[in-house]
Amino acid sequence: MTPDRKPVVVLVHGLWNKVSIFGRLGPFLEERGWDVHAVDLIPNNGDISIAQQAYQLKSFITGSLEDRQTFYLLGFSMGGLVSRYYLQRLGGLHRVQRFIGVAVPHYGSALAWFKWNIGVRQMRTGSSFLADLNRDMAQLSVCRPLWLWTPYDLLVLPAHHCCIPIGESKRLPVRTHNEMLWDERSLSAIAWGLKH
Repeated sequence: MTPDRKPVVVLVHGLWNKVSIFGRLGPFLEERGWDVHAVDLIPNNGDISIAQQAYQLKSFITGSLEDRQTFYLLGFSMGGLVSRYYLQRLGGLHRVQRFIGVAVPHYGSALAWFKWNIGVRQMRTGSSFLADLNRDMAQLSVCRPLWLWTPYDLLVLPAHHCCIPIGESKRLPVRTHNEMLWDERSLSAIAWGLKH
């Protein structure tokens, strides 16, 4: 990165979200000197697999950033699993300087048993998808992951499934899952994580 180029961060939304979920975070980061990119995953309802969404992320990065340009990556909720697949299976580790996962169901969520489409089934606790992704999670250490989570999360159940033993975890007293993207404490933690 040249001295006059802004650092780049790519934001990846979760299930049923669109890039508008970053309506507060995006401007917050831009005000602090970041070049912010956000990908719209289509469809966003889990009708395609997390791997297919990760290929969309890879295509977005290829089309939006220069070849071999390094960047920071932030994944929210299911977008954190999409990001992990990109990192662990699609060669993203060599480009990402730091990965921040916000309210990511690394070990699944009990709520995923209420839907039957493939992307949601893959987020069930004990799914073969999560078992495979978690089997070699240690490789994530090269992008210095930071996991942000709240014990009050009612979409990732139980909430501690947002923590894995790689990288650093920060527990935040934020009231809800989605507020992790606009609560001042979360925004400060994200900004801190991107600087360090």
